[in-house]
Amino acid sequence: MRVLYHQWLSPACRKGTDRACGKKLDFELRLESVWEPRLEFLALNPAGDVPVVVETDGRVLADSAAIVEYLEETVPDPPLLAGTPAERAEVRRLVGWFDNKFECEVTRKLVGEKVMSRLTRRGHPDSAAIRAGHANIRTHLEYISWLMERRNWLAGDRLTLADIAAAAHLSCVDYLGDVPWDAYEGRTWYARVKSRPSMRPILADAIPGLPPVQAYADLDF
Repeated sequence: MRVLYHQWLSPACRKGTDRACGKKLDFELRLESVWEPRLEFLALNPAGDVPVVVETDGRVLADSAAIVEYLEETVPDPPLLAGTPAERAEVRRLVGWFDNKFECEVTRKLVGEKVMSRLTRRGHPDSAAIRAGHANIRTHLEYISWLMERRNWLAGDRLTLADIAAAAHLSCVDYLGDVPWDAYEGRTWYARVKSRPSMRPILADAIPGLPPVQAYADLDF
């Protein structure tokens, strides 16, 4: 069976899980504590990070962008990177926005400080970084609301990888209750993404000793 190595509250891993579930692929999730390097895992991915997919034929895939595009090309139905070259470029632009800008300005400052610092035992969370994350997420939610006033989905008229990438990051932050949904129109968009069957195993994932906030998995929130 296909194996997907992952980590809790990792947007990169959630993108891979969503695509594997969305394409109805059989796979086994294996938790990998990347802060405790294992030679066996480093042999699969010398970069030492997740996600990593080991296919049934032994082929190893690493890096979330590479994994997602591989799945799009090898299992094209349902397609989430389709359309004209300009449309695909917009999808990739927004995927980059969330995987780089949102990751740096929000995910690392909230999930990284509140959760990963605890799991890796690297010390107390940086309160200044957490305050910055709370401030920064409002700018990103305003941008999502701006897009949704003009489009059906983030990149245009159809659900794409842009929506999956955005939801992967927001679901991690939402696990902590740090997304101020009430003030933004993006809440309706997120409810649609959240209600997809491929999100169910993601929303069911929980860290032992650190459960999500009460409304985290609710579709009507």
